[in-house]
Amino acid sequence: MNKKERVEAALRGDAVDRVPVSLWGHDFVREWSSQGLAEAMIEEFMRYDWDYMKVNPRGTFMAEGWSARYRPSGDALKAPIFGGSPIHSSTDWKKLRPLEPDQKTLGEQLHALELINHAIGFDAYVLQTIFCPLGVANYLVGDDKVPVQQSIHEDRRAIHQALRVITETNINFAIASLEYGASGIFYATNGWASEGMLTADQYREFGEQYDLEFFDAIKSRSKLTILHNCGSHIYFDQLASYPVQAISWDSAQAGNPDLADGSARSGKAAMGGIREKSTLLKGSIGQVQEEIGRVLELTESQHLLLAPGCAIAPETPAKNREAVRRMLS
Repeated sequence: MNKKERVEAALRGDAVDRVPVSLWGHDFVREWSSQGLAEAMIEEFMRYDWDYMKVNPRGTFMAEGWSARYRPSGDALKAPIFGGSPIHSSTDWKKLRPLEPDQKTLGEQLHALELINHAIGFDAYVLQTIFCPLGVANYLVGDDKVPVQQSIHEDRRAIHQALRVITETNINFAIASLEYGASGIFYATNGWASEGMLTADQYREFGEQYDLEFFDAIKSRSKLTILHNCGSHIYFDQLASYPVQAISWDSAQAGNPDLADGSARSGKAAMGGIREKSTLLKGSIGQVQEEIGRVLELTESQHLLLAPGCAIAPETPAKNREAVRRMLS
């Protein structure tokens, strides 16, 4: 099987010659330019011979399009530094207007996709990362969930107006991404679809309706769409019926189903299985391989795309990344 055939078979639940695998993470220095992001992603992909690529842009890029201020930390191990928000009160959410997908920071991401597609698009599927509207709103106020939660209670109409604008921008950017070389979309909930963030009913109102509008808009264009349901105690069953080919989640987090259970409950392929903050980051080669072995046994290597539960840390040892790949050779 080639890389695309392997991924397609795994998504269908068919037999594979080996389970497809990929890891991804931030390059906090190079991700600030189209060329730098593309080079970082391509180098990682080629070095470890991953089966598919999840493009991992800086999480702030869309918020920057609405004048949220972030700057590079200057440290390869540290995320961007927040410098200011256009949102100062709940009523300010009404000021947002849709962004053009090919302008400013969004246009930079499209150029990176174009470069990535030229390098590996023939051989492997490339997934563009899109954050749910609540996730984008979170970055607009400095990656701080409290102002968003306060706005939900203080001015529902204002936050809904903003979420509609962000959804429209997400849709247009996703369509442009698919035109520029992305094979599909990796759509992340940024932890909002979980207990402690919003109630299940609140997520239906402020999250689910916009998620479904997004998926409906791209369904005829995206070759594969992945839902990444972040966090612990996620509303797994509530989102399990989303029209996607696979669901990505951290099965090691409290209150979350294991991969086999989640795949059975959703009827979709499971993406995950690698504990990126513990075993992959701090464990030995043997521990990494033992963990993968347990995942393969649990799932019987079916309906599975092996991946981290979330982005891996930049300081993750190369020897452990290589151990993941060797385990599946």
